[in-house]
Formats: sequence, structure tokens, C-alpha cells
Amino acid sequence: MRTEQLEYIAAVTRLGSLRRAAEELRLSQPALSETVRNLERELGVDLLERKRSGATMSAEGRELLPKIVDVLDAVDRLRVAAGEQHRISRMVRVGTVNAATVPLLLPVVRDFRASHPLTQVEVVGAQQTDIHRALSEGGFDLGLVNHLDGDDMPTDFESTELLSGLPVVCVRPDSPLAARPTVAVEELLTEPLIGMRSGYVMHRYVHRLFDGRDPAFAYSTDGAEMGKLMVAEGLGATVLPDFSVVGDPLERLGAITYRPIAGATARVLLMLRRRRAESVPQAAGDLHEAFVRRSRELGEARV
Repeated sequence: MRTEQLEYIAAVTRLGSLRRAAEELRLSQPALSETVRNLERELGVDLLERKRSGATMSAEGRELLPKIVDVLDAVDRLRVAAGEQHRISRMVRVGTVNAATVPLLLPVVRDFRASHPLTQVEVVGAQQTDIHRALSEGGFDLGLVNHLDGDDMPTDFESTELLSGLPVVCVRPDSPLAARPTVAVEELLTEPLIGMRSGYVMHRYVHRLFDGRDPAFAYSTDGAEMGKLMVAEGLGATVLPDFSVVGDPLERLGAITYRPIAGATARVLLMLRRRRAESVPQAAGDLHEAFVRRSRELGEARV
């Protein structure tokens, strides 16, 4: 067994595709596939499930993945101790539903890169179900997801609450709704509404808010960031957690604003999740702690 074999299987798992892993590793796909198969034969297990849509970690592979990561981290520590300057850099992959991207995610990534110059951070926007699946399969190290207070927490992951806030109506400052101290649900029914697509927590929240009444949906989109841009362009209003609007560059520039929803009490939580494992790669653990520190700073600033 060679260290590069473990590097290769980690890359395939992270990228979800033999082709993409081969491109990143600058290998031919047949050569990479053969190397992985040799490792599987040596270990006596199928590490990957190969499908037309890509390669994902098998159940046996998921059990072995923490041990593979442990070996690779140990090799890195050995290289550092030996003073090797050209060691293989690690990548940390973060899946996010695009909530609080600007006030939380970007400062964390910037500061983390300053203190971990050899570690690449890949940020992937995805729906919550896709983030959970990638966390389970080892494709993501960390996941940022929204969670409605009162819903059951998934038991497969470690969940850390980063931010808590109330849903608000995000509108342009020249919208008639912006002239009100609060916005009633009945008023929202008459406005063009920019909704999140099915699969997002805020999609479910809005339908719960309207309680069977039909809103005037004009658009649907993936994630808060595009929703805020559409609001700034005057296409309608959207409903987002307040922590996704407060401090956003568009809000600071006066292109969007927000108003509370009258009578709304259900809180939205921004959760940081990672797969339960006996050991966590050092870089992923450091990034996790950076998110927790930044969330505390934001929470103190909002008090």
C-alpha cells in the first residue's frame, strides 16, 4: 500500500468522480481507476460504488474513510516534522445553502486561508439534502444548513448552532412594504414573491406561514444570494432569516432592506454540521472552530 493510493481514493471521494479526480491529480482516468482497484484488491473491499453519474463511497469505504484520513494527516505531520517544503496540500470542502454567506462564510474563509496557506478551501452551494448526503459520503467536511427551531435534529451528524434569527421580509427601500414597521401575511399575499425552490428550509417555512393560502409567487430561485439580487432589481419581495440580510453588502449599500413579519415567532437556525467520526482532519477541525468564533462575534454585535 502506498500513500498516493490513499490520496487518490480521498480525491475521488471528495470530488465524487473518477474523471474530476483524474483531472485534479493530472492522471489519466484509466491509470487512476486501476490504482484505486489495486488498493481495493489489497484491502479486500470495494471502496467505491461506481455509477454512470459518478463514483461514491461504498458503505465499507465510509467505515474506512476516517482511518484513511488519519493516515494522510499522520503523513503530513511527518513531512512537516522533517521540514519538507513541498508536501501535498489538503483541501477542505464546505457545502452551504447560501444563508449568511457574506457576514459569516467569507470572513471565516479569508482568515482561515491566512493561517493555513497550504490548505485550499472549496465552497459548494447545494440544497440541504445534497449537503447531508455529501457529508455522509465524505464529499464535504463541513456543511452550513438552515434549520427550523422545533424540527428534529439529524442524528448522523454533529450539529453546532451558529446563528439564530427570525424570518423577515426582504424588500427594496422604495417598496410600499418598507414603509410599514411590520408586514402582515395578508400584505405579502398581494406582492410578487421570490420564493426558494422546493428542498430549501425557507420554501417550507413560507408555505407554513401562508397556511394553505396561495401567495403570488412570481419567481423561484436557488438560495438567498440570488433572491437578494432579484429583490434589489425590483422583481419582488422574499422571505429570509434576518441574519441573511443584516450586514449583507446590498443592505449596507441601501439596495435592500427588511421588515419583521407580524406575528412570526418561529426561529430559523444556521447550523454547522459534520459527520460523526472518531477523528477529524486538523484543517477541517480548525475551520470548524473558526466558524464558531465568527458566529460568536456576529451574535455579540447583534446584541
